Amino acid sequence: MVHYAQNELLSITDFTKRIATIVKGVKDEAIEKIGILKNNRLEAVLISTTEYEKLKYYEEIVEALENKELLSIVEQRSATPLSEYVTSEDMAKKFNIDLTSL
Repeated sequence: MVHYAQNELLSITDFTKRIATIVKGVKDEAIEKIGILKNNRLEAVLISTTEYEKLKYYEEIVEALENKELLSIVEQRSATPLSEYVTSEDMAKKFNIDLTSL
């Protein structure tokens, strides 16, 4: 969970009144982030393009790692001989599940 200082939270009304100053502060990194509130609930967060690009980069890295892990699982499973496969009916019997009720 992200924490906000009191000066990092603005109502949408205050935000729209001071948008030019706020955007400049975020762009110049004088302000890290601004949480925009609507009816006292966080609706959006304004961050610099540099920070946004970093977040997207990290997201891509995490996605690539997840894909690599999934590929590894698929490769391991594809090496399993068909004779070792278990049918869904056998699994249902083992765990006492009625497949017709699903």
